[in-house]
Amino acid sequence: MALLCHNALVVYFSPMPRTRASNERVQQKGRTRRALLAAAVELVTSGAQPTVAEVADAAQVSRRTAYRYFPTQEQMLVEAALEGVRAIMAQAIEGGGGARPDIENVEGRLDRAVQALQQSAVANEQLLRTMIRLTISAPPAIDSTTGPPVRKRGYRRIEWIALALAPVKRKLGPRRYERLVSALAMCVGIEALIVLRDLRGLRESEAEEVSRWAARTLLRASLEDASRKKRK
Repeated sequence: MALLCHNALVVYFSPMPRTRASNERVQQKGRTRRALLAAAVELVTSGAQPTVAEVADAAQVSRRTAYRYFPTQEQMLVEAALEGVRAIMAQAIEGGGGARPDIENVEGRLDRAVQALQQSAVANEQLLRTMIRLTISAPPAIDSTTGPPVRKRGYRRIEWIALALAPVKRKLGPRRYERLVSALAMCVGIEALIVLRDLRGLRESEAEEVSRWAARTLLRASLEDASRKKRK
C-alpha cells in the first residue's frame, strides 16, 4: 500500500501479516476474558453474586463484549469457580519451580500437565459438566469486529498445553505445533474423562493413564516428524 504526501513523496508500508494479526486478536480476547474473570472472582470472594453487567463494569469492559464471553450469569460464575485451578496447574507443569524448561524435559512437563488436568477434571466434574450443559447447545458468539467465534469453553486447557509445549514450540514449527495442540486438546479435559469412563468403562486412574499415554505418543510422533524434516 502507498501513501501520497503533499510534497509528492510516496511512502510504502506493508500491512500486518494475517497470521500476526490473527494471533494478536486471539491474545486480546484472552486478556479480555481474564480481566472479566478476575473481576468476577474478586466480587464473588467479597460475598457478592455479580451479574454479567456488574462484572463488565468492574473490569472496565463493555457490557456487550462481556455478554459475548459469558451469555449468562450462571456460566460466568461457573467459570469463576474454576479459575482457582490456574495457579495449581502452572505449578504442576513447571514441576514446582524446580524443573528446567528444556527440550529434554518437555515430555515430563506435558505428562504433569495431563495428570493435573485429569485430576482437576475429576475434582471439578460437576462444575465442568455444568459448563458443558451451558455451552453445548448455545450458538457460537461471533465477534463482530474480527469474525471468528468467541470460544465458549476449554481455553484454559489450551493455555496449559501451550505452557507445557513451550520449550519445543520453535523446534516443531507453526504447523506441527498447532496440529499437536489441537490433537492434545482432544485427549484431555472433562470430555476425555467422559469418553473414557462413560463409553469405555474405565476407572478414573485408568482413564488418566490413557490420556497420559496418548499425550506422550502424540508428542513423540510430532518431535520425530520434525527431526525427519530437518534431516532432509
